[in-house]
Amino acid sequence: MDKDTSWRTIDEHRVVVADLLADLHEDAWATASLCEGWTVRDVGAHLSMAATSSMGEVWPWVVRSRGNFDRMIRDSAIDRARRPTTQVVADLRSIVGSRRLAPTTLWRDPLLDVIVHAHDIARPLGITIAVDLEAARTAADWAWARVFPFFPGRRLRGLRLVADDISWSRGHGLELRGPVESLLLVSTGRAAGLAELSGPGLDLARERFAVAAPGRGAGTPG
Repeated sequence: MDKDTSWRTIDEHRVVVADLLADLHEDAWATASLCEGWTVRDVGAHLSMAATSSMGEVWPWVVRSRGNFDRMIRDSAIDRARRPTTQVVADLRSIVGSRRLAPTTLWRDPLLDVIVHAHDIARPLGITIAVDLEAARTAADWAWARVFPFFPGRRLRGLRLVADDISWSRGHGLELRGPVESLLLVSTGRAAGLAELSGPGLDLARERFAVAAPGRGAGTPG
């Protein structure tokens, strides 16, 4: 997927997520997202930060986190999520068409961000988000190429991820097969993506994510 097409896809997903959030009942905003420790509200607020926050706003969070990237991102998102729900939606709509990037990021980063976070929000609410296959493949490529902060090669060591809906594969070892969209979620640390996957590597993948297989006790991985 080229740069211009990617930005159009990013805008489309920003609109989809904004519309989804705008239609939610207030209670749904407190639902736990797929992103561990984040609510739907936190994720929704985070999605507009890169394109709207200045370095002056971000720098205090960098200092407070003492260089811990995950903590900085989480704490700044939770702080921004204190805004009214209408403002969170308005912030997201305001960046449709924006090409602004956060420092140190490239154009593939917001594509990866909006696709994965759309699922973080939608899946726990039982809502299906349609993702273009080429966009999902580009995002999955980037998750593996960028490495940080997901480190998929390390997390999924011993597994070969193979898409069954588009030409894409990564890793070495036991095969884990399914939709590229689900493989993207697994590559970015979302165990929920395992639900659509199969193959001889599934038990190992469940073990890595400490996910119980169907019919087994929740505390028994694999």
